[in-house]
Formats: sequence, structure tokens, C-alpha cells
Amino acid sequence: MAQPQDLLYSKEHEWVKLDGDVATVGITDYAQDSLGDIVYVELPKVGAAIRQFGTIGVVESVKAVSDLFTPISGSVIEINAGLEADPALVNREPFAGGWLFKVKASDTSETAKLLNADAYAELTAG
Repeated sequence: MAQPQDLLYSKEHEWVKLDGDVATVGITDYAQDSLGDIVYVELPKVGAAIRQFGTIGVVESVKAVSDLFTPISGSVIEINAGLEADPALVNREPFAGGWLFKVKASDTSETAKLLNADAYAELTAG
């Protein structure tokens, strides 16, 4: 699956879509494919203050447990509650219905530290 061009990516394999100062965050297709069948997602609590590149939860699959990082700082304003009942949604729709949480970004200039789709494709090509 190609990386959507309208998203930004972290080296830890999360994506972010900025709409004003609201950032929607998920894990990439590369990440979900590497993990295998996702069976559990631990998300931050609504209202939690998070810092760019900080650990904020875990993704558990049949293969491994992996830390979940945030690509942008701010305050969590929404989580994808549907993942509690169906964590495999991340496998099926990593860039759509499988998003993880939304953040009211405290500093949108942090996106300069993220990768565009082409740079992320280079990172994962090897």
C-alpha cells in the first residue's frame, strides 16, 4: 500500500493528519503489516497531555507488543472507541477507520520534524 501523500510520518511508523490545530494519529500500513494481526490497542486517555515522540500506549499483535508513540505534542481530545471492540480495524484500514486518537496540537511547527510520504517510503524500502 502506498503512503498517502497528504499525511506526515514519524520514524516510529505513526502517521499524522493535521486539520488546523487538530491532529489525527494512526500507525502506518508498514507498521500494521510488520506487527501482524492486531488483537489489542492501549490508547491514551482523553485529556492527557502528550509530548512529541513520547510513549503513549501499546499495540499488541499475535507476534509482539509494540510501544505506541505520538508524532506531535498536545492534548488528547478523542480516541477511536471502535478499536476496543475491533482492534483489527487497524490492520484493515490503517489510514482510515483504524486511526487511533486525535490531539489538539500545542505546536504545529513540530511537524517539521516529521517525514513526508516520499521520505517515509525511503525509510521503509530497505
